Amino acid sequence: MTTTHVTPAEVTGARTAEAADVITGARERIDALDDRIIGLIQERMAVSAVIQEARITSGGRRVNLSREMEILSHYSEALGKPGTALAMTLLELCRGRI
Repeated sequence: MTTTHVTPAEVTGARTAEAADVITGARERIDALDDRIIGLIQERMAVSAVIQEARITSGGRRVNLSREMEILSHYSEALGKPGTALAMTLLELCRGRI
């Protein structure tokens, strides 16, 4: 059985070893950031569940549309059109489809 050695440059698509090192380090940082983002989203989902439960228990509706519009606006202002899509995804994760 032969083993083929794959160089870091081949894995990263870089043309030089130096660029491969930069890309590898940056990818590690992105992976760590993604793990933190996922954790924050999970925390946001838990907080949202508390809010929804309190609202429903008090006789209110599960979703507050004016608050959701504030969130959409906030993300849109900060990140442009993709921010709106991101906010919609977060809202769906945190409250489900309405």
